[in-house]
Amino acid sequence: MVLTNLTILQAHQGLKKKEFSAVELCQAHFNNIKARNKEIFAYLSLREDQALDEAKKIDDLIASGKNLPTLAGIPMAMKDNILVEGMKCTAASRILENYIAPYDATVVKKLKEHGAVILGKVNLDEFAMGSSTENSSFGPTRNPHDPTRVPGGSSGGSAAAVAGNMALGALGSDTGGSIRLPASFCGVVGLKPTYGVVSRYGLMAFASSLDQIGPITKTVEDAKIIFEAVRGKDKMDSTSMEMPETDIENLKIDNLRIGVPKEYFVKGIDPEVEKIVKSAIKKYEAAGAKIVEVSLPHTEYALPAYYIINPSEASANLARYDGIKYGFSKQEKSLLDVYLKSRGEGFGAEVRRRIMLGTYALSSGYYEAYYKRAQKVRTKVIEDFNNAFKKVDMIITPTSPILPFKIGEKIEDPLSMYLVDVYTVSINLAGLPALSVPCGQVGKLPVGLQLIGQPFKENQIFEAASFLEKL
Repeated sequence: MVLTNLTILQAHQGLKKKEFSAVELCQAHFNNIKARNKEIFAYLSLREDQALDEAKKIDDLIASGKNLPTLAGIPMAMKDNILVEGMKCTAASRILENYIAPYDATVVKKLKEHGAVILGKVNLDEFAMGSSTENSSFGPTRNPHDPTRVPGGSSGGSAAAVAGNMALGALGSDTGGSIRLPASFCGVVGLKPTYGVVSRYGLMAFASSLDQIGPITKTVEDAKIIFEAVRGKDKMDSTSMEMPETDIENLKIDNLRIGVPKEYFVKGIDPEVEKIVKSAIKKYEAAGAKIVEVSLPHTEYALPAYYIINPSEASANLARYDGIKYGFSKQEKSLLDVYLKSRGEGFGAEVRRRIMLGTYALSSGYYEAYYKRAQKVRTKVIEDFNNAFKKVDMIITPTSPILPFKIGEKIEDPLSMYLVDVYTVSINLAGLPALSVPCGQVGKLPVGLQLIGQPFKENQIFEAASFLEKL
């Protein structure tokens, strides 16, 4: 039995039956990280001693006959913009290169309460700004399926760690597709929950009205296990909320009405990706689901609106990194020079680009023309989804219009990089849950299918995704 090939559920059963110990499971993952991380570069830092100590405690509990949660002893990876007490939390930025987290994020606290073992922190696009994990100040992460290609972003380290058998599960953050895109590119499952159902306390803020933490796993069932563990209201996050308990339902595929937006299958999508996604949709139809064409007419405006709102909120949130309070500080003669030099040298090119875009959009005389107008478009995007959901239970789309691209291919062309998010950003603007599940391959490159649900209908999209996974 190769312990690193297991799913969370399989590992839980094995631990319960004492087929292997939590220490053995944990050590197997560290061995695999040491063998593969040089090539893939998923991990930025490890907590080997603490992790093995925690695993040993789980083994003691198992030996004493205690009934343990499903996540007890499960080795997990954490995106390096989520705080783990006592560990570096860099957000893959030079400005936070030596910053040590003083407390656990709420999601980390919850996972520890469930007995999960955090192996270390994984790479991302700097401050989660990017679609390829090439914007990390410490070097790009590579796709485990083809190391010449990107793993997607910004949670590329999380997806690569799971796909490369260097963790059984991981947490990422999703601002405009940052969980779903890497899940699609790496052939794993990624959930962006309904806005507010998972606490953001302890997540480094990027765009506060869009950010959401979610799981990346090998299977849909595993994603559900992690989601159930981390969701819920948190007094430390005023935007967090409880999920209505009414959503525990046994879904029948033949009762399902599935919407397919005509705007998502247009010029620009890779014909091979389109073919595989349409073939997956046919499987739902063959099982009795009613496939309905829907229209999301403001789709073409969602991406430009997103790239006004996102940098504007980033500009405000990243003002705290000033070289004074914490992080990298350039010692200069005047206070202004400390600010300018610290930020100029501490932030990478993409982060500086977004701060400048956002500051411009929020500046006097431009606020009405850009930010306010973008928020009006956001309202229209929400209306589109509300209208579509009057006719259907959920919506199916490709996760990405293209296959994983080569490292370096788009890095000099920010606009073509932004276009990779065309199928994912509107879900964040509307605050909806969406899940990317593997639906096939072109050569050895994975293709992801995106299931978009109504608010708080995570369990419904889990069920629908499980159906496809079983096929």
